[in-house]
Amino acid sequence: MTKRTSAKYKIDRRMGENIWGRAKSPVNRRDYGPGQHGQRRKTKLSDFGIQLRAKQKLKGYYGDLTEKQFRRIYGEAERIKGDTGENLVGLLERRLDAVIYRAKFVPTIFAARQFVNHGHITVNGQRVNIPSYRVKEGDVVAVRDKSKQLAIVLEAVGLAERDVPDYLEVDHSKLTASFTRTPSLADVPYAVQMEPNLVVEFYAKN
Repeated sequence: MTKRTSAKYKIDRRMGENIWGRAKSPVNRRDYGPGQHGQRRKTKLSDFGIQLRAKQKLKGYYGDLTEKQFRRIYGEAERIKGDTGENLVGLLERRLDAVIYRAKFVPTIFAARQFVNHGHITVNGQRVNIPSYRVKEGDVVAVRDKSKQLAIVLEAVGLAERDVPDYLEVDHSKLTASFTRTPSLADVPYAVQMEPNLVVEFYAKN
C-alpha cells in the first residue's frame, strides 16, 4: 500500500486549487499555501515550476502517488502508440482505486485505495485488493455483498457533487460498474484543469 505522506487538504492548499471539487476544501476559504509562510508564496513560477506543479497536481489527484509509481506509469504511457499525455490519463483512470472513486462507491480517492486494500471489491467476480490493479475494457467491478451496507458506501452514492463519467456503466442498486472504454483527457471529469502535456514536457527535460 502506498503511504500517503501529506493530508489531502494540504494538497489542495499546496496547489492553490480545489482539485477534487469538494465543498469542504480549505481553498474555498483561503487560497494560499499551507504553513506559516503560505501567504507569502505568490511569486511567479518559472517554466520548470509550472511543469512541476502540473505533475504534482495530477499525481496528487490520484491519491498522492509516489514519484516512483507515477514515473513508472509515465514510462508505460510513453511506450504506447499515440499521445503520451492522453495515454498517461488513460492509464491512471484504469487504476482500480480510480474506477471505484469514479463509480461513486466511496467519497474520495484516498477512501477508494483503503476500500480496495481491505478486500471490499471484486473484478469479474474475483476479489482484488490491489489499488493499482489495472482494469480492462469490459471488466465488471463490484462491491462485495457483505460490504454493500457500509456507511462509507451509502454516503458516497448519495453525493451530489460528482457525476459518473460515461466510460463507466454503473448500477448503484447493485453496486456494480462496467468499464466500457479507456477515456481521453476530454472525457475525464476533473474539477480543475489538468495539463498532462506539461507533465510530458517536465519528464522530457528532467
